[in-house]
This record gives sequence, C-alpha cells and structure tokens, in this order.
Amino acid sequence: MEALYESRLSLPLLHRGKVRDLYDAGPEHLLVVTTDRLSAFDCVLPDPIPGKGRILNAMSRFWFGRTGGVVANHLADRPLASVLPDPVERATVAERAVVVRRLKPLPIEAIVRGYLAGSGWKEYRRTGAVSGIPLPAGLKEADRLPEPLFTPSTKAAVGAHDENIDFRAAEALLGADLARQVRETSLRLYSEAAAYADSRGVIIADTKFEFAADARGTLVLIDEVLTPDSSRFWPKSLYRPGTSPPSFDKQYVRDYLETLTWDKRPPAPSLPPEIVAQTVARYEEALRVLTAPAV
Repeated sequence: MEALYESRLSLPLLHRGKVRDLYDAGPEHLLVVTTDRLSAFDCVLPDPIPGKGRILNAMSRFWFGRTGGVVANHLADRPLASVLPDPVERATVAERAVVVRRLKPLPIEAIVRGYLAGSGWKEYRRTGAVSGIPLPAGLKEADRLPEPLFTPSTKAAVGAHDENIDFRAAEALLGADLARQVRETSLRLYSEAAAYADSRGVIIADTKFEFAADARGTLVLIDEVLTPDSSRFWPKSLYRPGTSPPSFDKQYVRDYLETLTWDKRPPAPSLPPEIVAQTVARYEEALRVLTAPAV
C-alpha cells in the first residue's frame, strides 16, 4: 500500500501537525488530510505507516456518526470535490481527506481514563493519584478504575511534550462553565463508546477528545475521535490486570521505542519494517472489529 507522509495540494497550507495537514478551504472551512505519519512521545517518527491515514479517517467518520446525538462535530456537508475539483489531485488524498468547519480548538486535550495505563499508571505509582484525583491504594497496571476519570492535558507543539493538568488548571484555561461542559461531554462520549466497544469484544482503556466552541458558544467535537492514535484498545479475551495488555493501537510502537536508548526528543529513530507491518495490522484489525457490520 502506498504511503503518504506529507500531502502536497494546490490549496494554501495552513499547518502541518503531528499527523494531519490543514489547508485553507475558504473563509468558513478547512480541508483536513490525515497522513500516514505516526507520533510517539510527542515526536513525529520518520517512517510512515502505510494506509494509517485512511484507517483513522474511516474510524473517525464512524464515531462521528455514532456520537452525533451526544455533541455536535466539525464535519461539513461538503464533498471533497467542492474544494479539490481536479480529479488527479483529489485522488492523492482520497479516503483520507475531509472538509470541516473552520473553528478554533480549545487549548486542552480532553483525556478520559477507564483503566490505569500509560502516563496515568506512571503517575499513580509516584503519587497514588492521577491528575490530582486520589485513587485507592494497591491498584495494579491495567486495573479498571472505580469510575472513568477526566484527566486533561495541555496541547504541546510538534516536538514538545503534553503535560497532564488537574481540573482546576483546566478551569483556568477554559473558564469554569466550559471546563465543566467539556468534562461532562467527554465522560459521556467515553461511556457510550466503551459500552459499544465492549459488545465488540474490545476494551477502550482510555481515549483523547479535542473540542472547539463555535460562534454561538456551542461545544463541537473536532480532530479525530476514538482511533488507534488517540485511544488504547485492548482485546477483552487477552485482558489480564497486572500487565500491559496487547493492543490494537500505537502502544505497540511505544513499547518498541521503550527498548531503545532514545531520550524521546527529536530526531526520532526509524522503525524496522516488521514493526511497521505489525502496526498496520493492528490498525486494520481495530477498524474491522469496531466498525464492520455485525453478522
């Protein structure tokens, strides 16, 4: 499968993020292209994951459809051809590009944790809490939490590290009312998605949402939603508390990178072909298990 590391379009390029390229599609719209770039530990890796952008785009569209009753999202009712009329150019980003409303993102990442993993597990071992929320003593890695936690973080620039913050810090950034709305919406999104995934044999251990507010102050879900880039997906059949479960997400790449003598600063190391191939397989499996029609 041909990989796309960077898109090159005739539209004005506004920004290259860790994974997505943003283009000017008019005064009210953006064109978002999901590339095959992969970031880990807030660094963009030099090797693309072929087809990853198409998988993320398809999965986000699926979840935007399922969550429309919870919160509005940024998808615009405009076909790709309306902003990329040239069929040859359009084909270069087919199935990985989407037209969205032009909105200003909120300055936090809205993380919800249902299980103790990743940076949450590391923080709990140090402090007995996650994002300032005390937890019971004696929890093991991958334990299910007594209830899902809203644990926001700052949004770092490419090459910098996100930082976990407590809810009081989120209130300082957003204002008390908007911070509360983001927390309540995030927890509801997680709970409904986790229940659906459970019916498909998948545990959503944690996930990250991003939001904007439109001109009327309405909260809008943006960026990606419940993808293998933004979530930890564990197969229920292999879940065992006390260890890091196998996953359908980029934790596989993180685990490989942890075996290297790398300081988690740019430049990031290259990935061996077998790691790339296994990552593709995990992303494809996540898409199939979660979005394929039930039989």
